[in-house]
Amino acid sequence: MKTEAFGSIQSGKKATLYILENKNHTVVKVTDFGATLVSVLFADKDGVMKDMVLGYDDAASYEKGTSCFGATIGRNGNRIKDARFTIDSKEWVIEANENNNSLHSGKNGFNHLMWEMKESGDNYVTFYHYSPQEEQGFPGNMHVTVTYTLDDEDTVHITYHAKADADTVMNFTNHSYFNLAGHDSGVMLDQKLQLFADAYTPDEDSHSIPTGEIAPVAGTPMDFTEMKPIGRDIQEDYQALKYGNGYDHNWALNHPAGELSLSEKAEDEKTGRTMEVYTDLPGVQFYTANSLKTERGKNHAVYTPRCGYCFETQYFPDAINKPEFASPVIKAGEEYKTTTIYKFGVK
Repeated sequence: MKTEAFGSIQSGKKATLYILENKNHTVVKVTDFGATLVSVLFADKDGVMKDMVLGYDDAASYEKGTSCFGATIGRNGNRIKDARFTIDSKEWVIEANENNNSLHSGKNGFNHLMWEMKESGDNYVTFYHYSPQEEQGFPGNMHVTVTYTLDDEDTVHITYHAKADADTVMNFTNHSYFNLAGHDSGVMLDQKLQLFADAYTPDEDSHSIPTGEIAPVAGTPMDFTEMKPIGRDIQEDYQALKYGNGYDHNWALNHPAGELSLSEKAEDEKTGRTMEVYTDLPGVQFYTANSLKTERGKNHAVYTPRCGYCFETQYFPDAINKPEFASPVIKAGEEYKTTTIYKFGVK
């Protein structure tokens, strides 16, 4: 593993870039600021290397950015309605930062923290954070690690471990935006996707809070059970797509709870690159960057809406307030462990 300076954040703390490379010359770059996935460089069918992850050139840009490029999200990924919830008969109020709801745990989420590099080897790096009681407004003192591992099968493993001294929410995710043609290649709507999910969670309105229903995707534009271009149905006259201005919804995955399974496949026919995502969590938020602002990213790239997509593996949005959903509450002293895998290939 190699390291490089990655600039400083506003507090003056210096960030480091950790560079992993396997025998195939696939390269993964991560930084301790936000425990962020910065780059995945992978060869196409012609052997041309491209970085497939949207992002920035330094830590200061990640600190200023509002799109959560590549970030570790926590303590709670996605939304909590009215920025409040109850655990053990006590109500907790957290920061409301989007339509009176809490999105990604507010402005002091894990993506805006400098993590400690705890351990590293030739093919992995582990970041650590101590999250004290009421950080972001959540109960419990919590110790959490995130480990990135790159193996020789061109697979990136992201493993989360955490433990707290009180019952609390633990719902971490990675917020990378992928474009298999390259981060700087523009709109990705012709790339194809298959989701191993027969249902999704409809939202109340455009604020993206689920109703509590788990609805079948069959016969709707939300159906990705067969591989199809991401953009094929994105403009359909369908209420869910109107609310999200495209895809920005949670799919209920088919696999049994806790079982690490294939949840989605993506492919780009032009380059031949493919991607598989595995998770042991019950849901995935598939987001097509509908609200991404036009801005400058890595290597002078210009990012625009729908130039990337996110696979946010997770407990369902607002699950803490929806008893019909699997609960993201982990009991005091119990270990939270979950793994997300990104496997890259060439077709």
